Amino acid sequence: MSKLIVSPSPHIHSKDSTRSLMLDVVIALLPAVICSFVFYGLQQILLMAVSVASCVLLEWSITRFLMKKPSTIGDLSAVVTGILLALNLPYTTPFWVVIIGAVVAMGVAKLSFGGIGQNIWNPALVGRVFLLVSFPTYMTTWYQPKGLFGADAIATATPLSAIQEGLMQGASVQDIMAGNGYSYSQMLFANLGGSAGEVCALALLAGFVYLLCRRVIKPWITLSIFVTVALTSLIFWGINPERFTDPLFNLLSGGLILGACFMATDYVTSPMSTLGGVVFGVGIGFLTVMIRYFGSYPEGVSFAILIMNSVVPLLNMWFKQKKFGRK
Repeated sequence: MSKLIVSPSPHIHSKDSTRSLMLDVVIALLPAVICSFVFYGLQQILLMAVSVASCVLLEWSITRFLMKKPSTIGDLSAVVTGILLALNLPYTTPFWVVIIGAVVAMGVAKLSFGGIGQNIWNPALVGRVFLLVSFPTYMTTWYQPKGLFGADAIATATPLSAIQEGLMQGASVQDIMAGNGYSYSQMLFANLGGSAGEVCALALLAGFVYLLCRRVIKPWITLSIFVTVALTSLIFWGINPERFTDPLFNLLSGGLILGACFMATDYVTSPMSTLGGVVFGVGIGFLTVMIRYFGSYPEGVSFAILIMNSVVPLLNMWFKQKKFGRK
């Protein structure tokens, strides 16, 4: 018989529930989802459907038949994981690879720890990193957005990978940017390649503002990531602008905005205190820049968030929220 543990008073009741919070996240992601459909077309719609359906079905079957517990798909957390996983993949990813990513995200990263509220790492990111390591060809083959009714896709490099490849060939950052026709306006409105969650920075930022207005998340983790990425890259860019990209490029490129706004702020895998959240964000921002500049992968956001997820128990121990009624 399970024990019911009740904490001491005072008890603060809230109308918020897991389902309502997850519903707000789904709504916040809708602008990015719609943009991904517009830019990447029917294939992205099908990929999104496969990802969400796989995550929901896996959570239902595992909780029902393996864990012998009531189904938890009603809280919409599986839907959020499915959307985030799809936004982290190239739209050309084979559906069987998407399903494997969902198995890892739901079965390994989430439910093997007991389900929502008990997982250590962000499930969608675990699924993405597993696919990146296991199927690098599928996960690093990018295509230009072709539109909902566009022509055949053309293979291309993401701005981050183009910079990395150009630097290895001895070109400067300025020459690579000019040669590929990259501009900050393109990176803000419609990226030239990458995962579906990278196509429109404004759509992601609009969703982030919605979550702030709804008080679903607080801004400290996201802002500390942005500030750290900007300051760290500013230092390196100031030392050698031909070798290192500038702060604005690092803020707008890759999956930084998606990761900082929607995955680093996950309740379960982020620190409980404000100061702990700031330290958490600083760590993510610094690791992201270091991996981008000196790592073998051009993108480092996923790895940085998962590394800092592992540090969260220590941050919760070192930085505690002020107890109710204490000055």
